[in-house]
Order: sequence, then C-alpha cells, then structure tokens
Amino acid sequence: MVEVTVARLGLDSTTNSYVVILQERGGKRMLPIWIGKPEAESIVMEMNHVTRERPLTHDLCRALITGLGGTLRRVSITRVQQNTYFAEMQIDGPRGLVEFDARPSDSIAIALRLSAPIYALESLMSEIDEDEDVEETERPSAGNDAHELTPEQLKAYLEHLRPEDFGKFKP
Repeated sequence: MVEVTVARLGLDSTTNSYVVILQERGGKRMLPIWIGKPEAESIVMEMNHVTRERPLTHDLCRALITGLGGTLRRVSITRVQQNTYFAEMQIDGPRGLVEFDARPSDSIAIALRLSAPIYALESLMSEIDEDEDVEETERPSAGNDAHELTPEQLKAYLEHLRPEDFGKFKP
C-alpha cells in the first residue's frame, strides 16, 4: 500500500462523471477514480472548509464514529473489479479494530473530515508523463471566500471543472 492524497477533482467530459485524482504522497503516481456528483460535492466542500447548517451524510458518519468513541485509522483502496473500485475503512473503537467495506468516494469524504490517511494498493497507481506539470497537492478553489459558497455557486464550480484542470490520465 502507498499513502495518497486528494490532489484534484474534476469533471470528465467524455463520461460526464466526476473524477477524484489521488496522488502518491511525495511522488508522481496517480489514481483516478470516477465518483458520483453527491460524493464530489461532499469532497470539495470539505476541501474548501464549507459547512452547511445541517450535517450531510459524511458529516453524520464523522459524528457517529467519534460519538461512539471510535477513530478512523485509515482508508484503503484495495482493488478494482469490473471497473469498480473497492475500499475498506479501519475504525478503532471500544471493541477494537473493525474493518468495513465501503465505496472509495464515501471513504475519501469521511477520511478528509477525520484527517485520516488514505492508502491505495500499489498496483493501482499509474505513472504520469514526466513533462506533466502536476502540483503535489492542488486543491480545488471556489473563489475568494469558500466559507460563503451558496449551493448554486458550488454546483457551478463543480460543473465547470475540466479534465485539463487535473492533468492527463487514462481511464
């Protein structure tokens, strides 16, 4: 397993799907994972420290984990099967360490909220072109004051991301 960070998030115009790009910590290898719109919105909201009046699903998961005395130790992207990625969440709680099967998109959104490390199976990582200019951790920016984004502004921001915004990759 190799530790990864959320490097970029964008919209793949060929599939009209959102893509989260995980990048090897301290390296150039990347892992693109296609995700749903609600998960993309949740990830970008957390990355930009946007809060809602009422908790969203991933905020509720954070509250449940911590409220029950647990700690999210790590998220692991474990495999891909028929173009579907699989992940596991390791939660340490009063009854010991428990692993849960989860979608990578949900796992990433929760890991960001709990500052937990994210790992990916080394064989899933792919090299990028050497001439590609990729920042170590490029985070989406939604304007001058991300704390005051309206749902409409967030939606517009997500809809206007392009694959070029997060680099070249092969599905």
